[in-house]
Amino acid sequence: MEDPASRFTRLYDENYRRVLAYALTHAEPHTAEDIAGETFLIAWRRLGEVGDTPLPWLLGVARNLLRKQRDGSQRRRMLAERAAELAGPDERAAWDIADHVVERHVALAAVAALPERDLEILALVNWHGLAPREAAAVLGCSAPTFLVRLHRARKRLARALDRHGSSAAPGPRTATVAREAAR
Repeated sequence: MEDPASRFTRLYDENYRRVLAYALTHAEPHTAEDIAGETFLIAWRRLGEVGDTPLPWLLGVARNLLRKQRDGSQRRRMLAERAAELAGPDERAAWDIADHVVERHVALAAVAALPERDLEILALVNWHGLAPREAAAVLGCSAPTFLVRLHRARKRLARALDRHGSSAAPGPRTATVAREAAR
């Protein structure tokens, strides 16, 4: 049997970066670091409650801490800003710049138009790489309920991309994003 200090050290080493990454999608860097640290403080205090797959439990704790820290509109604004930063110089050079500007604007407008709950659901699966069962644990719901929510969030994203893209001439990338979001 592993002693508590060794178990906690392993838990921290294996999961800190992912918890911090999750917090960074919802908060400024200094706040995200505080959230990640507090998440592991809670994990230390409640080590017996942490299961064999600790990441969903840890992200659930981080989510609750973030909810206490921020109101919904501020988190949505920050998530949209983070999404705006995703395209790097190499990616921009690979596309026709005019198409890139229009498509990026369409994608950012579509993401900004989504409710916070949809953003959270999509981020857990697409950005944090959680399986639906794990993401459901973070949100405190069953896996089937999460899958229904994920399906609906993807449909709303696809509709938002269509709505925001109808005023611009969509390029091939916008069409691809819309198809992938609808899956």
